[in-house]
Amino acid sequence: MKVTIIDGQGGRIGKALVEQIKKKWPLLELYAIGTNTMATSAMLKAGADYGATGENPCIVNARDADVILGPVGIVFADSLLGEITPAIATAVGASKAFKILIPTNRCNHHIVGCNEGSLSQYLLLAVDKLGEYLEEK
Repeated sequence: MKVTIIDGQGGRIGKALVEQIKKKWPLLELYAIGTNTMATSAMLKAGADYGATGENPCIVNARDADVILGPVGIVFADSLLGEITPAIATAVGASKAFKILIPTNRCNHHIVGCNEGSLSQYLLLAVDKLGEYLEEK
């Protein structure tokens, strides 16, 4: 099972996801894909098994991922202060992977029906959803 975490900026969301997932499933291999070296480094330091940086690794790893986790902005071109290129957003959106997206309600988008919660609450929900998906498989 290929679990891919995509993040940008400082990698805070990706880092937290890696930490929580590794705590629950230490043997699950995690692919940390950052839009910049800081994000990738943060996720690798948190315990991700593999890491790569940039647009092409986002595209390549989205192609064959079973699960993709990250902030909702990874499916919106030009989000994360421009770090998500149209090619990344298209690759993630078109991927057949099961996508677990963290709503941040920033960058000029709002997910209707999503309760306002803290990032910590959203991260716990994302890890729980991953657990449900893993149990199904």
